[in-house]
Amino acid sequence: MPLITLNAVDFSIGGPLLLEQVNFSIEPGERIALIGRNGAGKSTLLKLIAGEIKPDDGEIRLQSGVRIARLEQEVPQAAQGKVFDVVAQGLGALGQLLAEHHHLTHAEVLDEVALAKVQAAIEAQGGWSLENRVNDTLQRLELDGEADFARLSGGLKRRVLLARALVSSPDLLLLDEPTNHLDIEAIDWLEGFLQQWPGALLFITHDRRFLKQLATRIVEIDRGELTSWPGDWDNYLRRREERLHAERQENARFDKLLAEEEIWIRQGIKARRTRDEGRVRRLKEMRRERAARREVQGKVQMELASAGASGKKVIQVKHLGFAHGDKTLVRDFSTTLLRGDRIGLIGPNGSGKSTLLKLLLGELAPDSGEVQLGTQLQVAYFDQYRATLREDWNAMENVAEGSDTVEVGGRRKHVLGYLQDFLFTPERARAPITRLSGGERNRLLLAKLFAQPSNLLVMDEPTNDLDVETLELLEELLLEYPGTLILVSHDRDFLDNVVTSTLVMEGDGQIGEYVGGYSDWLRQRPQAAPPAEKPVAARAPEKPAEKPASAKKKLSYKDACELEALPARIEALEAQIAEHSTRMNEPAYFQRDAAAVQADNAALEAAQAELDAAYARWEALDAQAG
Repeated sequence: MPLITLNAVDFSIGGPLLLEQVNFSIEPGERIALIGRNGAGKSTLLKLIAGEIKPDDGEIRLQSGVRIARLEQEVPQAAQGKVFDVVAQGLGALGQLLAEHHHLTHAEVLDEVALAKVQAAIEAQGGWSLENRVNDTLQRLELDGEADFARLSGGLKRRVLLARALVSSPDLLLLDEPTNHLDIEAIDWLEGFLQQWPGALLFITHDRRFLKQLATRIVEIDRGELTSWPGDWDNYLRRREERLHAERQENARFDKLLAEEEIWIRQGIKARRTRDEGRVRRLKEMRRERAARREVQGKVQMELASAGASGKKVIQVKHLGFAHGDKTLVRDFSTTLLRGDRIGLIGPNGSGKSTLLKLLLGELAPDSGEVQLGTQLQVAYFDQYRATLREDWNAMENVAEGSDTVEVGGRRKHVLGYLQDFLFTPERARAPITRLSGGERNRLLLAKLFAQPSNLLVMDEPTNDLDVETLELLEELLLEYPGTLILVSHDRDFLDNVVTSTLVMEGDGQIGEYVGGYSDWLRQRPQAAPPAEKPVAARAPEKPAEKPASAKKKLSYKDACELEALPARIEALEAQIAEHSTRMNEPAYFQRDAAAVQADNAALEAAQAELDAAYARWEALDAQAG
């Protein structure tokens, strides 16, 4: 039985419906990734499910006794006090009593009267078991209840807020960009934790690897409609492109027919003599349908304003050392960055990545060693905290700084036209940036950055709040950038796809240098090798003996027949999956019973698994035959 069901839900904040006739349900134990363009309504859907806002129309049915908790995208300003206090807030009014009791019992001077009063109130509501739950949650998430929340790092604050959401033991957990501002170690921990989480999960993320590891189902919001896909990212991309292709073909066919009907209605006296009133009514209906069509949101058009080439040697570092107080952040580090290098910088929060950037750019003087900057450098810097945006300016003023035009790629463009390439309407371009969402602010910072001529691009966490399509376009742009790139990111796929080498903050001031991206670093890091070799040392001789035997083995008659039949089987499975997906994408499909929809999803997942197995079997037999 579904935990929650949405039937024909509409919601609008002005203009076209943000959510239109949405039918959606969540089953116990599901882990659903919610994706869509910035502004598509993802966070709005989470708020509707959490009961924080009400739909304009339709019905939201919650199974009796179901508890829902939500982790917000941004750290709330109101969250303050000890970590215990913030976590206990997840229990409502009783949590406030527990926090007060915690303070009184940990105070230097015991106020026995106040303590007795609070204890009586907690006992009257049967709250002592909940205090144990707060302590258990703190222990499970490795948090210090006595720490000051305001002094924690961004990653630890997110972990505390997750504890606040979990302490109520929700049946459904809603997470809005849970990986924002987390370092890679924290993201790995969160992945493992959520994979063991027994309840249902609905989450929004731009981190593709995080999505692939967790999601059992992908739900996309596109122009107010929800579409459900099995939790296979590559399959989703393939099927979505097929759907959009079919939609483009249908729209082209419709537009051609409408144009022919418009020509017919304008034929004057001849048309009036033969006018078919039914045909006129159909034309009016076609006009209404065309006017109501919601086109696919355009893609960001990114282009970098490049400067002349820098010198061959961009930055040379010799025996660099730097300490902050008694903590050594950089110890005896030497390297050379050459023109065209794309360097990824990896390390836990607080390990000194931003400090190293400032040292490399000459903004901070080292304690020892030297940094030599190359010739003809023009630096553009992307700040993860968006400090380069002026809050008292609108988007146009932030990009053009008083001018009406910007120069990109050797061409002058009006600033409004340039911002439209980054999906800013004239109204949004003139609005104060305090009204912009996190994704819009990130796009604005990219627009400002790319309007600056540069041959050294420094980007500190550029992927936060970007939708997946914009993220992929940014990857393509950086791959084509002719200058030198230094990239700080916790997005593992982004690092793998963009950088050619990595600098890793390894602790105690040591900085390791590795070829390739994040996955290459995992393979090369020295501490990963010894533990993996010891357990398999005794069996190592057996494996080489098996491989030559299997390589020499010829196909049996049965295997040869199977190999011959597999291509037809694969083709039939692909046709079956395509037909199934087409039926599921029809507007009326999700008006069916939720159990039938779930059964169809299970059947589609099974067919996809069978197809993957068939491909794997075909490759194995083909290799053996070869």
